[in-house]
Amino acid sequence: MTAQIRDFLINHIVDRLTEYLVLDNNIDITAALKIVYESKIYQQLQDIEGGLYTQSPSYIYELLKKELN
Repeated sequence: MTAQIRDFLINHIVDRLTEYLVLDNNIDITAALKIVYESKIYQQLQDIEGGLYTQSPSYIYELLKKELN
């Protein structure tokens, strides 16, 4: 997988996580992005070896919700 494809997948996941947070928590996009970028899940998405970026955004959102609770 090329770096360009991997970056696209990660950006797509970040977009979806942000959308889910906005809808579920009635917060603005800026607050949702801050939550995503400061999370451990985001750090794991950046880990190429871990491969979390190959999972579905809804699955990753469930992981993020667990982290936030």
